Amino acid sequence: MTYLKTVNWMFSQLPMYQKQGQTAFKKDLTNTIALATHLKNPQHKFKSIHVAGTNGKGSSSHMLASILQEAGYKVGLYTSPHLKDFRERIKINGKEASKQFVIGFIKRNKAFLEANSLSFFEMTVGMAFDYFAKQKVDIAIIEVGLGGRLDSTNIITPEVSLITNIGLDHVQFLGNTLELIAAEKAGIIKPNIPVVISESQQETQSVFKAIAEKNKSQITFADQTENDVFKTDLKGSYQAKNIKGVLQTIKNLQQKNFKISEAHIKNGLLNSIKNTGLKGRWQVLNKSPKAICDTAHNKEGLTLAIAQLLKEDFKQLHIVFGVVNDKDLKYILPLLPKKAIYYFCKPNVPRGLDQEVLKSKFLAQGFNGAAYTSVKDAYHSALDSAKKEDVIYIGGSTFVVAEVV
Repeated sequence: MTYLKTVNWMFSQLPMYQKQGQTAFKKDLTNTIALATHLKNPQHKFKSIHVAGTNGKGSSSHMLASILQEAGYKVGLYTSPHLKDFRERIKINGKEASKQFVIGFIKRNKAFLEANSLSFFEMTVGMAFDYFAKQKVDIAIIEVGLGGRLDSTNIITPEVSLITNIGLDHVQFLGNTLELIAAEKAGIIKPNIPVVISESQQETQSVFKAIAEKNKSQITFADQTENDVFKTDLKGSYQAKNIKGVLQTIKNLQQKNFKISEAHIKNGLLNSIKNTGLKGRWQVLNKSPKAICDTAHNKEGLTLAIAQLLKEDFKQLHIVFGVVNDKDLKYILPLLPKKAIYYFCKPNVPRGLDQEVLKSKFLAQGFNGAAYTSVKDAYHSALDSAKKEDVIYIGGSTFVVAEVV
């Protein structure tokens, strides 16, 4: 099979949460454990850091990888979803896994994957762990896909766990209160393994403390500790919150004899994009008019992104916006500025919410805009309409951003 045929076969192994939504959520780790056993438990053959959280886990994972790369380590990085190419999910020192490895892994294991009805996400986790073990990485940063406790990545025993924050996202799987969601994310806390929480929240602090205590895990709330101030090349003022968790996680690694200097931290944070190839975080796509895209897609993420957007200097704001169909718009609409001109679009995935439906919901709340048949059409229309002193924002969903970067 060619690379394209291999990846298309993987995508067709339903259920796949990114495309399908709720039908793809599995409530146990049986399949993942079976695959790991079949692969001779690659997850035990490399050191790791496990990263969970509603927002900021992707940025935090990339910053950690970048710092460790600067310190001279061979660093695996597993993240999701991808924006353009499946291989973005599996990298070593910023370089994507080869197409040949992806083809070979599926070819070697296809009979097992089919016989056990493994989902796209389960087989991808197995592939990443197999790759990191075979390539003998010094350490891998493993980002949770969804939740924590029952996520396919949750078969590792990391050096340290990092939970960035808790927000109301994926409530249909994880629970509809911050406390319930925190308990799911806290499922990555392992016995006697330190855990770092980037952001303290009144509703979740006691949940994390109780689960850490039960596991005899040292817990640190990073925003309650004193740290030096570092800058990052990841734009977005919201990154300041993520950096605190990253710095505390690095401190834990230093205590475990990882050789990481202040210069490594400084350079790692300043070169995250160059070292890891991260895209879609407050990324400027066009200079005049200025066009910015951001993958923020829930209440907490969009609150921060829109606050930053309104600090930009513009005459008129244009917003290209699309969402998936299980997104609860009642939490999102109040965050968005009504003075902007909107370009409604449907991301090109089965879960994408129809642009006309999106438009009617917005217009009913006093917003102003038109619907477009594709993300690209919406973006190009915004570029055509905007004057050079205007600003364009593209977002609402990772899948919208994937079509413009």
